[in-house]
Amino acid sequence: MSSILNATPEQALPTLFLPHGAGPCFYMDWQPADEWLAMAEWLRQLPAQLGVKPRALVVISAHWQAQRFAINVQPCPELYYDYYGFPEHTYQLQWPVPGDPQLARQVAQYLAAAGLESVEESSRGLDHGVFVPLKLAFPEAEIPVVQVSLKQGLAVEEHLALGRALAPLREQGVLIVASGMSYHNMARLMRGGTQVDPDSQAFDQWLGESIALPAQQRDARLVQWSQAPGARAAHPEEEHLLPLMVAAGAAGDDPGTRIFQDQVMGSVQSAFAFGI
Repeated sequence: MSSILNATPEQALPTLFLPHGAGPCFYMDWQPADEWLAMAEWLRQLPAQLGVKPRALVVISAHWQAQRFAINVQPCPELYYDYYGFPEHTYQLQWPVPGDPQLARQVAQYLAAAGLESVEESSRGLDHGVFVPLKLAFPEAEIPVVQVSLKQGLAVEEHLALGRALAPLREQGVLIVASGMSYHNMARLMRGGTQVDPDSQAFDQWLGESIALPAQQRDARLVQWSQAPGARAAHPEEEHLLPLMVAAGAAGDDPGTRIFQDQVMGSVQSAFAFGI
């Protein structure tokens, strides 16, 4: 498989927006059986696509909101099984990845320099928006992970600003990973069926077009995302889209592109990268 980046550690890493699936979907039987297989295989191939091994991951998940931006500072974070009603074995998944308290402090310093308040989190584990996709991508669990929360209120401008504050990490071998879903209307997803929601198709097309624009135009469109075709049908609540804003903010002037697309549970799901 060709790489999406031919970089040395001294060059800036890209920023990524990944779909993390539905609960622990990659680790259980599903009907139909191949529903999540393409996404799972793409996640497994992600390190090869990157073409360079990150020294650490900073991950923003749709499943953590805090009053202020919160930063996981634990040296050995546990896993937080924040899903319900799934098979018992999915609550036994392990991914003993190390944290990086020094990197966490550096993240806090970058946020402070940008005028963004943050708090340390020393007890919450890594939620399934982190370990479910990244256990596939980095199964060795050897690359340190620092998780950063979304901020309650879910203002696009604040999450673009968070990304801009984190951007210098890209030149330090740190991969910024935004974990969400490009479509997240659970009521529609649970209906099942093979027909793809036209609102999902329309919104996904708009996302692909928007992130490819020059940075100023891109960010202006993202701020107004709720006016896009199919937007509120695709995201009745915006927490699964907000990580994309962080990835875009960290991109600087680097353009974005779609690097994966699949149809699952009647929706279009895409992954995007900036700076490839």
